[in-house]
Amino acid sequence: MEPNPSLTQGSISRRLLQFALPILMGNVLQSLNGSVNAIWVGRYLGEAALTATSNANTVMFLLIAAMSGIAIAATILVGQCVGASNLQEAKRIVGTGASFFAVVSVLMAIAGLVMCEPLLRAMGTPPESLDLAVAYMRVIFLALPCLSMFTFAMSVLRGAGDPRTPVKFMLLSVGLDIALNPLFIFGLGPVPRMGIAGSALATLAAQIVGLTALTWHLYRRQNPLCIRKSELGLLRVDWNIARTLIKKGLPMGAQLLVFSVSGLLMISLVDRFGVNTTAAFGATLQLWNYLQMPAVALGMAVSAMAARNVGANKWDRVESVARVGVLYCLLLTTCGVILLEVLNTRLFTLFLPSGGEALRIASHVNRVATGSWVFFGITLVLFGVVRATGAVVVPLFISAVSLLGVRFPIANALLGQYHADAIWWSFPVSSALSALLAVLYYRYGGWRLMNVLGQLEVPQRRVNDIPPILTVTIRK
Repeated sequence: MEPNPSLTQGSISRRLLQFALPILMGNVLQSLNGSVNAIWVGRYLGEAALTATSNANTVMFLLIAAMSGIAIAATILVGQCVGASNLQEAKRIVGTGASFFAVVSVLMAIAGLVMCEPLLRAMGTPPESLDLAVAYMRVIFLALPCLSMFTFAMSVLRGAGDPRTPVKFMLLSVGLDIALNPLFIFGLGPVPRMGIAGSALATLAAQIVGLTALTWHLYRRQNPLCIRKSELGLLRVDWNIARTLIKKGLPMGAQLLVFSVSGLLMISLVDRFGVNTTAAFGATLQLWNYLQMPAVALGMAVSAMAARNVGANKWDRVESVARVGVLYCLLLTTCGVILLEVLNTRLFTLFLPSGGEALRIASHVNRVATGSWVFFGITLVLFGVVRATGAVVVPLFISAVSLLGVRFPIANALLGQYHADAIWWSFPVSSALSALLAVLYYRYGGWRLMNVLGQLEVPQRRVNDIPPILTVTIRK
């Protein structure tokens, strides 16, 4: 497999857009899936059920944050290997990563099943939603291993320069999930009515089919990164690679964990104001998922492109990728904020009953807090560039300061005086701080000097097989 020259040569603005669009489409599909599920649950099972799924999904994200960070690390490692034209090292990373993900995701699914009810109680989930949330989570966590492996496979393909294949099979999975939701929720013929648990079961079935179809397709097309029968030894965990993935992945996973913990803390504050406020916040989160998608896609795209150019030692292009990425993000996210303000209640009625108190609250939250995603987008793009070099600790610190050191404390401290408004205003304040710190680190930080993802410790006989960009020292 030769490096895709479109990522290391030619127009950066055009290449970045071509790479980001499939990722954006995949994010749209994921959010569309969640939104359609929320429509079925919120409009036909009630506000308590929608509150249950919102809280349950937040807990699930908490448990998979670390795995997501390791997937990002694998993406960057594979991207650098392919950029340095070292396919064998890329396959070693894929083999170790696949085995690692399979084992850990099963353990995390078990942990989720055990911890779901205590966590939901600790979050202050409203009593009328608790049983529904537990029923939903007991099924959704069964899907965690398939979801994790699906995510890992898509991350590896993107790191190798193929963002299109993941979208095709995500479309299959999402389409199946959407089709099965009403069938399992309401029942039909021999299929029993399962209520909120049916929504989770639809996700489980869709993930199994999607992962199976993607794996079959990759082997049928003889993708160069597939592990063949003669290479099954690559599935044995190489702890040198695993240490590198963990060393760089855990800080990135911890950054996602910071987002998740912040979400849990904010929901715990929102829950104090009752089901209407929580349902309004859940509906707002559904729309925010769409709003942040361009920034998320661009963050993933600039990270993959930057890693490829770091591997090819083209630092001028790394700088250009950052500039173009920020400009695209500002344009797309600002347009999204304006669109949400114009449509406002017309969109929220997709999730909430017309004329209700929850609808009024959601409209107010939108006007106060939605603009914060412009700042958040700038942060995501700049973090995507710097982490392609292995700089992962400072972005984690910035996220922790802005979300845990500013957002939650401000909201909590002012809750008695400003009530729920203290929560909503804490979003733009903390997001603006995060963007400012990200810009300062990108401009003045030492991330450029880290021109390595990390240290791969390998036997001396394999020194010549490793791209220089991945090697610091070799321990004898």
